[in-house]
Amino acid sequence: MILIADSGSTKTDWRLIDDNKKIHQFATQGINPYFTSSDEISLIIQNELLSEIQIPLVDTTLSVFFYGAGCGSHSKKEMVRIALLKNFHQAIVEVYSDMLGAARSLCGANPGIAAILGTGANTCYYDGNNIIESTPSLGYVLGDEGSGAHIGKTFVQAFLNKEMPEALSNRFYERFNLGKQEMLDAIYKQPNPNRFLASFSKFIYQNLKEQFVVDLVANCFGQFFDKHICKYSKHKEVKLSCVGSVAFYYSNILRAVAANKGVNIETIIETPIAGLTLYHLGEE
Repeated sequence: MILIADSGSTKTDWRLIDDNKKIHQFATQGINPYFTSSDEISLIIQNELLSEIQIPLVDTTLSVFFYGAGCGSHSKKEMVRIALLKNFHQAIVEVYSDMLGAARSLCGANPGIAAILGTGANTCYYDGNNIIESTPSLGYVLGDEGSGAHIGKTFVQAFLNKEMPEALSNRFYERFNLGKQEMLDAIYKQPNPNRFLASFSKFIYQNLKEQFVVDLVANCFGQFFDKHICKYSKHKEVKLSCVGSVAFYYSNILRAVAANKGVNIETIIETPIAGLTLYHLGEE
């Protein structure tokens, strides 16, 4: 049996491939070792995943492949691996970065630039086997340009600084009923401020008829290309493929900005889990 996870800060998609090659799908809350402790990760798996799996798992014949946000360093990978082993005691457990998961899902065995644009943002140059180059992923405070958190943060800044059209500002306030103090409390005093900022992406998407909103999103994507994609020496030679809800839903703006930067986008998908499932089926 093979258990595959693709985890962002907001949601984790799971696929279980049983011995008959039948695929079962599950979802839990996001698992990011920068925001979630090892014990908390173990409880999420126990309460949200194992409680939903209806077929018996035999650890000695189970391989677990976990691709996750925040799993770039050895210490964070080990933290997640320990949490997984608490629930799958004798399984083979391998933990990789979400970036490698995105590259394997998007590019398969072909070279290219892969990007994640969801709650956060990350990119790499992939040679068809491994990640050979990447730009720094600095999180929602110092980086994550083009992500849901970045777009949400930019929108909230414009709202609080009274830099957006009054009608749009009024709609935003009527929808969320959040003033300056509530915003600052949520961002600086509550857990998961990146998710809070990214949560406004749906409202922003629903208001793309406003030129102000189109320009704001395009500007965020422009920063994404300038700080990440265009720093790869082959960014005009190889194709870019993107995964994530922000890339998927704002794809028209993303493609327009890419074309303006001389970048050719090949594929945009919402989640990498289907591609990862095919990748690991092919590896058997």
